Amino acid sequence: MDDAWSVAEHAWQLGSQEIGKLAERVDRTSFNEAVRLIGRCSGRVVTSGVGTSAAAARKVAHTLSCVERPAFFLSPADAVHGALGAVQPGDVAILISKGGNTSELLNLVPSLKAKSVPIIAVTENESSALAGEAAQLLRVWVEQEADDLNMLATTSTLAVIALFDAICIAIMRQSGFTREQFKIIHPGGAVGERLLKGER
Repeated sequence: MDDAWSVAEHAWQLGSQEIGKLAERVDRTSFNEAVRLIGRCSGRVVTSGVGTSAAAARKVAHTLSCVERPAFFLSPADAVHGALGAVQPGDVAILISKGGNTSELLNLVPSLKAKSVPIIAVTENESSALAGEAAQLLRVWVEQEADDLNMLATTSTLAVIALFDAICIAIMRQSGFTREQFKIIHPGGAVGERLLKGER
C-alpha cells in the first residue's frame, strides 16, 4: 500500500508541476485569440476529440455551458454520419488531439470549413495536420505523463482541462457573468444550494 501511495504522490506532484508551467508554454496571443473567438461566438461552441481527448472535450463543453457559452460535444464517429448537421455558420469548433493527426477529427475539417466554422486546434504538435487546418492553434504539451510508461494521457489531459478552465474564467470576467445568472442555470447540487442560500 505504501508503494501505491508513493505513486499517488508522484502523479499529483507531477500534475501540479506541469500545470504550473502552462504560463510559460502557452502562447499568450493564441490564448487571448481563443478567448475572443469563443467569447464572441454568435452560435454554439462544438467540441470534439477521440479517446481521452473526448473526455476532455466533454468537460470543456460542460464548463462553457456553465458560463452561458452554449456548447456541446460532437462524436467524431456520429459527425460524419449526419450529426455535422448540428454545426452551423456562426459556431466555433474546438478539436482536441494530442498528436494532432487523429484521422477521425481530420475527417470533420472539410465540412467545418465548408460551413465557415473556425477551428481551434488543441494539440502538442504544431506541425500536425490539425494544427495546419486551424484558425487558431493552442499548443499544450507536457514533459512527462504520470504513468511509468509515459503513455497514458494523464498529465497532458489535466493540462488541457486547466487551460480551458482559465479560458472559461476569462470569458466569465469579460462578459460580467453574475451569481444571479449562475443561480438560474445551476439550481441543483451543492453549488445550487449555496447559490440559492446566497452563500459563497
